[in-house]
Amino acid sequence: MGEWTSVDMWHQCAEMARGNTVAEVRNADGQTLLTNCGDGVPRKPWDWKSGPVEFRIVPAPAPRRSDPIPPPPRR
Repeated sequence: MGEWTSVDMWHQCAEMARGNTVAEVRNADGQTLLTNCGDGVPRKPWDWKSGPVEFRIVPAPAPRRSDPIPPPPRR
C-alpha cells in the first residue's frame, strides 16, 4: 500500500495509480472509502462528519460474487 498523502495533492492521484489500483480516501475521524482517481476529490458521504483529508493508492479489491439467482418455479 502507498503512503498517505494530503488531499491537496489529489491532482496527482491518476499519476500515482497503476493497473488494478484504487484510491483509499480517509477523513479526520479515520473513516475510509475506496474510489477511482477522478477529476476532483470525492465529496464526503452522508455519514461522514468531516471531509476527506488524505488518500493513498491501494490494490483494488477482488470482485464479490453473489449467489446465482434461482430459476423460477416450474409449473
